[in-house]
Amino acid sequence: MTGLLIFAAVVVALVLAAWLAFRLSPWPMVLVIRHLPALSGEGINERLQPAVPSGIVSVLDERYDPADRDAYLDVFRPDSATGPLPTIVWVHGGAFIAGTRKDLRNYLRILAGRGFTTVGVEYSHAPERRYPTPVLQVAAALAYLRRNAARLGVDPDRIVLAGDSAGAQIAGQIALALCDAAFAAAARLPLVAPGVRIRATVLACGPYDLNLPDYQGEYGRFLRAIMWAYTGTRDFQNDPRFAFASLPQHVSEHFPPTFLTVGNGDPLRRHSVALAEALRARGVTVDALFYPDDHSPILDHEYQIDLNTDAGAAALERIVAHVDTYTRDRRPAR
Repeated sequence: MTGLLIFAAVVVALVLAAWLAFRLSPWPMVLVIRHLPALSGEGINERLQPAVPSGIVSVLDERYDPADRDAYLDVFRPDSATGPLPTIVWVHGGAFIAGTRKDLRNYLRILAGRGFTTVGVEYSHAPERRYPTPVLQVAAALAYLRRNAARLGVDPDRIVLAGDSAGAQIAGQIALALCDAAFAAAARLPLVAPGVRIRATVLACGPYDLNLPDYQGEYGRFLRAIMWAYTGTRDFQNDPRFAFASLPQHVSEHFPPTFLTVGNGDPLRRHSVALAEALRARGVTVDALFYPDDHSPILDHEYQIDLNTDAGAAALERIVAHVDTYTRDRRPAR
């Protein structure tokens, strides 16, 4: 009986310790989330390999900031190119706490095969490093690309900033800060990207409106842990600086023409709808690929990466058309 009581006491203590750990730090939930198959990116490159065209030159693991251990990027372009090409700079997803540019290498090779230079940018994960670190890192990568444009085949006057999931939010915030000095100053974002102008954006499945999520229930706990990790505070909704990461409330008429897409089964669908409405209300050109609620099959988060589906293939064509529209001439960037 004594042994049973001791065992019960140990179990209670462990449960209490676990409960306290989840209450006092985002780390336990982050470690759980990082191992979710949907965030690991495992298998993406392998599934896309058959669609990669021949003749793509790859420059891998280019370091854009020697003082930053996470500051790497990859560059892809057709080997037939004789000069700089319109350039898509892509920020990967992973809920701000996971993911890597390596997951999208074949996707970016496929895009490069359509006549672009494509760039995958790495940034630091939370909670090891917090907001606005990824925003500043990607801005530093843009500045690096401008300084090294000739060597890397980048046209610094024809850049499209793109991203998926968390990367879409980061890309959108950078695009806004680069085109709207008043927003950058208010958000306290000292972006080190002089002379960088964004022609357009491509934003897929992102969390853009931080006022939208329902932070109750299982999915709410998931979101709260991510935002706590990214901001460094449990009270992130009342953090005045982080409020500037919520894009629909701050976009202006200066925001670049934007392609937005999201699946009908994506829990973040409302975010894309809210951002599209806010941009259109300010006169920004928006090309939105949204699917009706009854679309079958249901398209989940990051549906556009799966090019083996009709929807994923359609998204790719729309992305290519959007980039072509805003980069195939020599008009000044907005």
